Amino acid sequence: MKKIFLVSVLFVAVVSLVSFKKNVAQPNISSSQNDSLLYEGEKHFANMQQLTFGGDNAEAYFSFDGKYIVFQKTSVKDGVPCDQIFVGKVPAPGEKFEYKRVSNGKGRTTCGAFLKDGKHVVFASTHLDADNCPPTPDRAKYGNKYIWPLYSSYDIFVADLDGNIVKQLTNSKGYDAEATISPDGKQMLYTSTKDGDIDLYIMNLKTGKEKRITSALGYDGGAWFSPDGTKIIWRASRPKTEAEVKEYKDLLAENLVAPTNMEVYTANVDGSNMKQVTSFGNANWAPAFMPDNKRIIFASNHQSKRGFPFNLFIINEDGSNLQKISAEKSFDAFPMFSPDGKKIIFCSNRNNGGTRDTNIFIADWVE
Repeated sequence: MKKIFLVSVLFVAVVSLVSFKKNVAQPNISSSQNDSLLYEGEKHFANMQQLTFGGDNAEAYFSFDGKYIVFQKTSVKDGVPCDQIFVGKVPAPGEKFEYKRVSNGKGRTTCGAFLKDGKHVVFASTHLDADNCPPTPDRAKYGNKYIWPLYSSYDIFVADLDGNIVKQLTNSKGYDAEATISPDGKQMLYTSTKDGDIDLYIMNLKTGKEKRITSALGYDGGAWFSPDGTKIIWRASRPKTEAEVKEYKDLLAENLVAPTNMEVYTANVDGSNMKQVTSFGNANWAPAFMPDNKRIIFASNHQSKRGFPFNLFIINEDGSNLQKISAEKSFDAFPMFSPDGKKIIFCSNRNNGGTRDTNIFIADWVE
């Protein structure tokens, strides 16, 4: 459920659980043609390659060795009405992107991440509650605001790359999702409503022992460890006025949240030294530490009065030296660096032929 503000209909190819199956037709593209995917001023990207073509593809994250990505897709037209988790090998330039489904096709799934062994992934799923997709909120009831469901049937599971669920990691009555894994592979950082608010928790994957990291009223989610494992970064809302607090609590009582005003926060991995990095207003989200463990990359619509576009920005950890690095006119988000820091992957509405499709793009990173 880190995927927010996406308004497109997702596309899914029929895939095999046994072997990687080829995606929809994808042309072989030369480096010069790849660069045509770039907008003027995007000087940090080179040799850009589009991995998916059509539909809505989101939350693409690297394996620990940088050779694979895990991501989520939905396809109404192909009979897959809500997100499922897929794994694909990072293609060489000009190669086709191949992938397979690793969730079981039941319920709704979200927030995939590789374990360090490269043979398993974690993700949240509602499949134990029902085979079908859980209902979406009627936004008209809430003044047509962007409302996000916190399905209490979400729990976090481990699956192998053949789609077999081998372990259940959470079992609370509340929403458990948005899991990411520490660089040493020993801990899981995730979001839960188990204690009555939307907070961050760190779990020892071997013992199951966990610690609550956040306690301030508001939504805390989309959290990641820094590459060196000493810090965490996430997005948070902090309702302040009496009206904001009431609205937040009323929605939470219905397992809902309106995540349209968020800022980026950091802390030490134990929750100490918590700091607010951004104060821009609107939605500042999908943050991650850059490979140097000091700078931060994130998505934001703070320069827009109408909600769009979302673009990618980098900023120092102390909130200084903000730089806009992408120029899509609708949606760029979910930026993540490869473990060696040489590549960046993100999701975008660029090159979608005027549709609402969101696709996955990978590029070389240029300092």
